Amino acid sequence: MNPQTIQTLIEQGLPGATAQVQGDDGVHFEATVVCEAFAGKLPLARHRMVYATLGERMGGEIHALALKTLTPAEAGRG
Repeated sequence: MNPQTIQTLIEQGLPGATAQVQGDDGVHFEATVVCEAFAGKLPLARHRMVYATLGERMGGEIHALALKTLTPAEAGRG
């Protein structure tokens, strides 16, 4: 697994989202995801939304994914 693939999966699964993904070892990654759909949701709900875009890859191909989830306003884009 590579960061670009994870970015694509997240952005396809969350319309309007932008994701920045980093990870050098192929199994541990960090992602910052900005999405309007996160508005009004608690962090756990936001993380579940992102995990849903990755499906069974979580815990398999992706051993760990550290997430920072923001709305555009929280990210200073809105």
